[in-house]
Amino acid sequence: MKTISLIGAPTDVGASVKGAGMGPDALRVAGLVQALEARELSVIDHGNLHGPANPWQAPVNGLRHLNEAIDWNQAVYDEVSSALQLGHMPMMLGGDHCLAIGSISAVAKHCKDHGKKLRVLWFDAHADSNLSTISPTGNIHGMPVACLMGHGPEQLIAYGGYTPAMQANEIRQIGIRSVDDGERQFIHDMGIPVFDMRYIDEHGMRAVMLKALEGIDENTHIHVSFDLDCLDPDIAPGVGTAVLGGPTYREAQLCMEMIADTGLLGSLDIVELNPALDLRNQTAILAVDLIESLFGKSTLVRMANK
Repeated sequence: MKTISLIGAPTDVGASVKGAGMGPDALRVAGLVQALEARELSVIDHGNLHGPANPWQAPVNGLRHLNEAIDWNQAVYDEVSSALQLGHMPMMLGGDHCLAIGSISAVAKHCKDHGKKLRVLWFDAHADSNLSTISPTGNIHGMPVACLMGHGPEQLIAYGGYTPAMQANEIRQIGIRSVDDGERQFIHDMGIPVFDMRYIDEHGMRAVMLKALEGIDENTHIHVSFDLDCLDPDIAPGVGTAVLGGPTYREAQLCMEMIADTGLLGSLDIVELNPALDLRNQTAILAVDLIESLFGKSTLVRMANK
């Protein structure tokens, strides 16, 4: 039986709006543990990590709350590493998306140590590829991809003892529709594969996922980093930086089902759920629904060979 380690990281130190720190408990209230157990998974809920409070200060040298972000990501890195060492699947419950620096750094180190290929599927409305020198806000939740690729403060780019944690050919960004000018240049310079909403509109989500999953094999560790603002705000209002025009419910379900079909999911982030902006926990309930599909729940009723 597969064992899932739930790791709550209740902080919004990297975000532009307060509230994402309540995300882990909202997912629990929405029935996450029970839903996973219904999929015949063993679940160990480690509760919530502890870290510094959000001081809600202005940026310093283009970075807001750098020391707090370093501490939170170290805690996430340590806990995700421990879960992987035990052979468990870590599921990090955010909290804001800056926490992916710690979780993916741990996963990348694990893959290097075990000779596995890494494929990160980054679902997000935003490219999260800002640098302190180009970010209009200084919010670190807009910088994790850049940090993971070795571009950021020293303390945020070397959790695994090496830099960069991730190469451009190891990530696929899906659902992007809000990119700053400086980010756009960085993405082009680094060669990050991006399937933005126009690409999805033109080619369809199935084609996008086939390309995003291209080249994987039984030695691949898939990490899903799911920012709930990837989804259209009509179905997922409980996020701090909503952007119109995201994937529909069925498109999101198809993504999850196609990942499940690979049997290669090894770790997961669910981030940027902001219950303070949600409607009757609607976004958390939707997140649990999508997570169930990642673990094999399907509406498929046709014969397998049809």
